[in-house]
Amino acid sequence: MKLFVGLGNPGSKYARNRHNIGFMAVDRIAEDCGFGPWKSKFQAEIAEGRLGQEKVLLIKPQTFMNRSGQSVGEAMRFYKLDSTDVTVLHDELDLAPGKVRVKAGGGHAGHNGLRSIHEHISPAYDRVRLGIGHPGRKELVSPYVLGDFAKADSDWLEDVLRGVADGARHLANGDGGKFMNAVALRTAPPRSSKSPSEHPKPTAQTITEPAEDSRSAMQKLMDKFK
Repeated sequence: MKLFVGLGNPGSKYARNRHNIGFMAVDRIAEDCGFGPWKSKFQAEIAEGRLGQEKVLLIKPQTFMNRSGQSVGEAMRFYKLDSTDVTVLHDELDLAPGKVRVKAGGGHAGHNGLRSIHEHISPAYDRVRLGIGHPGRKELVSPYVLGDFAKADSDWLEDVLRGVADGARHLANGDGGKFMNAVALRTAPPRSSKSPSEHPKPTAQTITEPAEDSRSAMQKLMDKFK
Protein backbone atom coordinates (compact mmCIF):
# COMPACT_ATOMS: atom_id res chain seq x y z
CA MET A 1 0.00 0.00 0.00
CA LYS A 2 1.04 3.59 -0.69
CA LEU A 3 -0.02 6.75 1.10
CA PHE A 4 -0.52 9.88 -1.02
CA VAL A 5 -0.74 12.86 1.31
CA GLY A 6 -2.05 16.20 0.08
CA LEU A 7 -1.18 19.14 2.30
CA GLY A 8 -3.52 22.03 3.08
CA ASN A 9 -5.71 23.60 5.72
CA PRO A 10 -9.26 22.33 6.38
CA GLY A 11 -12.38 24.41 5.84
CA SER A 12 -13.96 26.41 3.05
CA LYS A 13 -12.07 29.53 4.14
CA TYR A 14 -8.83 28.00 2.89
CA ALA A 15 -10.13 25.89 0.00
CA ARG A 16 -8.71 28.04 -2.83
CA ASN A 17 -5.51 29.10 -1.04
CA ARG A 18 -2.17 28.52 -2.77
CA HIS A 19 -1.17 26.61 0.37
CA ASN A 20 -3.96 24.11 -0.41
CA ILE A 21 -2.77 22.95 -3.82
CA GLY A 22 -1.86 19.60 -2.22
CA PHE A 23 -5.50 19.09 -1.18
CA MET A 24 -6.57 20.05 -4.70
CA ALA A 25 -4.20 17.50 -6.24
CA VAL A 26 -5.41 14.51 -4.21
CA ASP A 27 -9.02 15.61 -4.75
CA ARG A 28 -8.41 15.45 -8.49
CA ILE A 29 -6.75 12.03 -8.22
CA ALA A 30 -9.76 10.75 -6.27
CA GLU A 31 -12.19 12.16 -8.83
CA ASP A 32 -10.38 11.14 -12.02
CA CYS A 33 -9.13 7.74 -10.86
CA GLY A 34 -12.35 6.38 -9.34
CA PHE A 35 -11.48 6.34 -5.64
CA GLY A 36 -14.07 5.56 -2.99
CA PRO A 37 -15.86 8.25 -0.97
CA TRP A 38 -13.97 10.41 1.49
CA LYS A 39 -14.19 9.25 5.11
CA SER A 40 -12.87 10.57 8.43
CA LYS A 41 -10.01 8.63 10.00
CA PHE A 42 -6.48 9.29 11.32
CA GLN A 43 -7.40 12.95 12.02
CA ALA A 44 -7.83 13.25 8.27
CA GLU A 45 -10.12 12.75 5.34
CA ILE A 46 -9.14 9.56 3.52
CA ALA A 47 -10.17 7.84 0.29
CA GLU A 48 -9.15 4.38 -0.87
CA GLY A 49 -8.54 3.15 -4.39
CA ARG A 50 -6.15 1.50 -6.80
CA LEU A 51 -3.63 2.99 -9.16
CA GLY A 52 -2.47 0.27 -11.51
CA GLN A 53 -1.67 -2.74 -9.34
CA GLU A 54 -1.02 -0.65 -6.24
CA LYS A 55 -3.52 0.00 -3.47
CA VAL A 56 -3.37 3.67 -2.49
CA LEU A 57 -4.78 5.66 0.41
CA LEU A 58 -5.29 9.35 -0.23
CA ILE A 59 -4.96 11.49 2.89
CA LYS A 60 -5.92 15.11 3.59
CA PRO A 61 -4.84 15.88 7.18
CA GLN A 62 -7.46 17.93 9.05
CA THR A 63 -5.02 19.02 11.78
CA PHE A 64 -4.06 22.26 10.00
CA MET A 65 -0.82 22.50 8.10
CA ASN A 66 1.69 22.77 10.92
CA ARG A 67 0.50 19.51 12.53
CA SER A 68 0.13 17.42 9.36
CA GLY A 69 2.67 14.87 10.58
CA GLN A 70 0.35 13.67 13.36
CA SER A 71 -2.16 12.39 10.83
CA VAL A 72 0.43 10.91 8.45
CA GLY A 73 2.27 9.13 11.26
CA GLU A 74 -0.95 7.65 12.61
CA ALA A 75 -1.96 6.23 9.21
CA MET A 76 1.54 4.90 8.52
CA ARG A 77 1.69 3.05 11.84
CA PHE A 78 -1.82 1.63 11.42
CA TYR A 79 -0.90 0.01 8.10
CA LYS A 80 2.62 -0.89 9.29
CA LEU A 81 4.22 1.03 6.44
CA ASP A 82 7.64 2.59 6.04
CA SER A 83 8.16 6.29 5.40
CA THR A 84 9.30 5.42 1.86
CA ASP A 85 5.72 4.30 1.15
CA VAL A 86 4.58 7.91 1.66
CA THR A 87 4.37 10.56 -1.07
CA VAL A 88 3.49 14.11 -0.04
CA LEU A 89 2.00 16.55 -2.55
CA HIS A 90 2.59 20.15 -1.49
CA ASP A 91 2.94 23.77 -2.56
CA GLU A 92 6.45 24.90 -3.49
CA LEU A 93 7.53 28.54 -3.34
CA ASP A 94 10.84 27.86 -5.08
CA LEU A 95 9.20 26.66 -8.31
CA ALA A 96 7.46 28.91 -10.81
CA PRO A 97 3.68 28.59 -11.04
CA GLY A 98 2.75 25.52 -13.05
CA LYS A 99 6.10 23.75 -12.59
CA VAL A 100 6.10 20.29 -11.00
CA ARG A 101 9.02 18.26 -9.65
CA VAL A 102 9.36 14.94 -7.84
CA LYS A 103 11.90 14.48 -5.08
CA ALA A 104 12.95 11.69 -2.72
CA GLY A 105 13.88 12.78 0.79
CA GLY A 106 15.63 16.04 1.60
CA GLY A 107 14.94 19.03 3.83
CA HIS A 108 11.70 20.84 4.53
CA ALA A 109 12.92 24.31 3.39
CA GLY A 110 10.83 25.98 6.08
CA HIS A 111 7.53 24.46 4.91
CA ASN A 112 5.53 23.92 8.11
CA GLY A 113 3.65 20.89 6.79
CA LEU A 114 6.84 19.14 5.74
CA ARG A 115 8.54 20.13 8.99
CA SER A 116 5.79 18.37 10.95
CA ILE A 117 6.00 15.26 8.77
CA HIS A 118 9.78 15.18 9.24
CA GLU A 119 9.25 15.13 13.00
CA HIS A 120 6.71 12.31 12.91
CA ILE A 121 7.97 9.91 10.23
CA SER A 122 11.54 11.09 9.31
CA PRO A 123 12.65 12.93 6.15
CA ALA A 124 12.78 9.71 4.09
CA TYR A 125 9.59 10.12 2.07
CA ASP A 126 8.83 11.19 -1.48
CA ARG A 127 7.45 14.57 -2.47
CA VAL A 128 5.62 16.06 -5.42
CA ARG A 129 6.53 19.75 -5.41
CA LEU A 130 3.79 21.85 -6.99
CA GLY A 131 5.11 25.26 -7.96
CA ILE A 132 3.17 28.36 -6.87
CA GLY A 133 5.95 30.92 -7.30
CA HIS A 134 7.39 33.32 -4.70
CA PRO A 135 6.01 36.77 -3.84
CA GLY A 136 9.52 38.23 -3.90
CA ARG A 137 10.05 39.18 -0.25
CA LYS A 138 10.14 36.99 2.84
CA GLU A 139 7.64 39.11 4.76
CA LEU A 140 5.08 38.58 2.00
CA VAL A 141 5.23 34.78 2.04
CA SER A 142 2.55 34.14 4.68
CA PRO A 143 -0.19 36.32 3.12
CA TYR A 144 0.81 35.02 -0.30
CA VAL A 145 0.46 31.30 0.46
CA LEU A 146 -2.72 31.93 2.47
CA GLY A 147 -4.16 33.96 -0.39
CA ASP A 148 -6.40 32.47 -3.06
CA PHE A 149 -5.20 31.64 -6.53
CA ALA A 150 -5.95 34.47 -8.93
CA LYS A 151 -8.45 34.01 -11.71
CA ALA A 152 -5.56 34.25 -14.17
CA ASP A 153 -4.03 31.12 -12.58
CA SER A 154 -7.02 28.96 -13.49
CA ASP A 155 -5.67 27.58 -16.78
CA TRP A 156 -2.24 26.46 -15.61
CA LEU A 157 -3.65 25.20 -12.30
CA GLU A 158 -6.20 23.03 -14.10
CA ASP A 159 -3.48 21.64 -16.38
CA VAL A 160 -1.27 20.78 -13.41
CA LEU A 161 -4.05 19.02 -11.51
CA ARG A 162 -5.12 17.03 -14.56
CA GLY A 163 -1.51 16.09 -15.25
CA VAL A 164 -0.97 14.88 -11.68
CA ALA A 165 -4.08 12.70 -11.92
CA ASP A 166 -2.99 11.37 -15.34
CA GLY A 167 0.38 10.33 -13.94
CA ALA A 168 -0.76 9.11 -10.54
CA ARG A 169 -0.48 5.42 -11.43
CA HIS A 170 3.17 5.94 -12.42
CA LEU A 171 3.78 7.74 -9.14
CA ALA A 172 2.31 4.78 -7.25
CA ASN A 173 4.62 2.44 -9.18
CA GLY A 174 7.64 4.54 -8.29
CA ASP A 175 8.28 5.73 -11.85
CA GLY A 176 8.91 9.44 -11.45
CA GLY A 177 9.98 9.82 -15.07
CA LYS A 178 6.69 8.58 -16.50
CA PHE A 179 4.80 10.66 -13.96
CA MET A 180 6.63 13.79 -15.09
CA ASN A 181 5.94 12.91 -18.74
CA ALA A 182 2.22 12.68 -18.00
CA VAL A 183 2.29 16.07 -16.29
CA ALA A 184 4.25 17.59 -19.17
CA LEU A 185 1.68 16.40 -21.70
CA ARG A 186 -0.85 18.59 -19.90
CA THR A 187 1.32 21.56 -18.96
CA ALA A 188 3.58 21.74 -22.02
CA PRO A 189 2.01 19.65 -24.79
CA PRO A 190 4.16 19.13 -27.88
CA ARG A 191 3.29 21.26 -30.85
CA SER A 192 1.27 19.11 -33.17
CA SER A 193 1.95 19.39 -36.88
CA LYS A 194 -0.86 20.90 -38.89
CA SER A 195 -3.29 18.54 -40.52
CA PRO A 196 -3.32 18.56 -44.31
CA SER A 197 -6.50 20.63 -44.29
CA GLU A 198 -4.71 23.37 -42.34
CA HIS A 199 -1.89 23.78 -44.83
CA PRO A 200 -2.51 26.34 -47.57
CA LYS A 201 -3.30 24.56 -50.79
CA PRO A 202 -1.43 25.59 -53.93
CA THR A 203 -3.58 27.62 -56.27
CA ALA A 204 -4.01 25.90 -59.61
CA GLN A 205 -2.85 28.08 -62.45
CA THR A 206 -3.90 27.63 -66.07
CA ILE A 207 -1.14 28.63 -68.43
CA THR A 208 -2.22 29.15 -72.01
CA GLU A 209 0.48 28.29 -74.47
CA PRO A 210 0.52 30.59 -77.53
CA ALA A 211 -0.76 28.84 -80.62
CA GLU A 212 1.95 27.89 -83.05
CA ASP A 213 2.25 30.54 -85.81
CA SER A 214 2.22 28.71 -89.16
CA ARG A 215 2.50 31.80 -91.35
CA SER A 216 5.44 32.19 -93.69
CA ALA A 217 7.97 34.97 -93.14
CA MET A 218 6.63 36.87 -96.17
CA GLN A 219 3.06 36.57 -94.88
CA LYS A 220 4.10 37.84 -91.42
CA LEU A 221 5.78 40.86 -93.02
CA MET A 222 2.78 41.66 -95.14
CA ASP A 223 0.41 41.29 -92.19
CA LYS A 224 2.58 43.67 -90.17
CA PHE A 225 2.03 46.52 -92.59
CA LYS A 226 -1.66 46.01 -93.14
